[in-house]
Amino acid sequence: MSDDFIYLSPPHMGAIERDLLLAAFDSNWIAPTGPDLPLFEEEFATAVDMPHAVALSSGTAALHLALLVAGVAPGNDVLVSDLTFAATANAVTYVGARPVFIDADRESWNMDPSLLADELDQRARTSTLPAAVIAVDLYGQCADFDAIVGLCRRYEIPVIEDAAEALGATYRSRPAGSLADIGIFSFNGNKIITTSGGGMLVTPRADWADRVRHLATQAREPAPHYEHADIGYNYRLSNLLAAIGRGQLRNLPDRVAARRRIFANYRNALADVDGIEFMPIAPYGQPSNWLTVLTIDEGAFGADSETIRVQLHQHGIEARPAWKPMHLQPIFAAAPVRGGQVGAQIFAAGLCLPSGSSLTEAQQARVVDVVKSSGRMARVTHHTAIRSAVA
Repeated sequence: MSDDFIYLSPPHMGAIERDLLLAAFDSNWIAPTGPDLPLFEEEFATAVDMPHAVALSSGTAALHLALLVAGVAPGNDVLVSDLTFAATANAVTYVGARPVFIDADRESWNMDPSLLADELDQRARTSTLPAAVIAVDLYGQCADFDAIVGLCRRYEIPVIEDAAEALGATYRSRPAGSLADIGIFSFNGNKIITTSGGGMLVTPRADWADRVRHLATQAREPAPHYEHADIGYNYRLSNLLAAIGRGQLRNLPDRVAARRRIFANYRNALADVDGIEFMPIAPYGQPSNWLTVLTIDEGAFGADSETIRVQLHQHGIEARPAWKPMHLQPIFAAAPVRGGQVGAQIFAAGLCLPSGSSLTEAQQARVVDVVKSSGRMARVTHHTAIRSAVA
């Protein structure tokens, strides 16, 4: 990775991870399992206050298996947060089900409980209730799970919490990932902790955790030969990657504190700039601030979010638009959606700034300077064009 280029959310490794990785390597417990794998699961379960955790090859694999153990079958509908990364909705299609998208609210950018209530009430009247609900903790902020789970309990609908972006966040003092029937996490390279690639499924149910482990290891039956009564998957995390994960987990409080500090610094540095607003913080919890996300009012600021993104890139800084809602994605254009306007507006105006826990104050100052100058440059260009037209 370039020393000068500022990445959006790069991996942040340290000596602990290196020592644990080399110890696992030297032990020859490489794959598919080894002592670090169950230890990582136990330590992670403790960290998120859940009885059972299963380490998997990705967050997407965790979503896939979560849907299977929750009983979602071909032809079922699953209600899904509209404003999310595609993996959330893709996993629904893996089991032959259909995603139905629920828009975000303006207070948290997460699934709107009032829209969910409307959808469930309508479906109850027509006997078309969904097989499950997947609510996403967007950009490290928990959805309103008391409201969401309460609505789903009326109809005995299982709830899956996609906490891929939210490790370290809290909701009413409870850890992200512990707020529903199943929680899933991602350890992709850009997440708060990483195993390069990997994920975790957590649940209070031992039978579901056992079933996930079975399916994740090609559903091999306990026999001396290879016996299979179910279709299985090659979804287990390797022992080497689990060793990295154990080291990363030990640094989790520091990594989350760093991202929260970065968010606070951006907010302070840009507080007096017209046309910039930050993703709102819901009053019911504390986000992990996986990414700091702005929305830009072009009229007030002088430039739109894409202009700022391009300017940042030209100065060696990675930034990205906010997630494009699923109902606007070509692959899901025919899927039903309730609402959609809030997520579409966030996508149109949203911009994610570099937020990695290793970001230095000097690097952050570079980002802030380019953001501010993008507005000034656009205003100067605009006024020059007006003067030229008048002349």
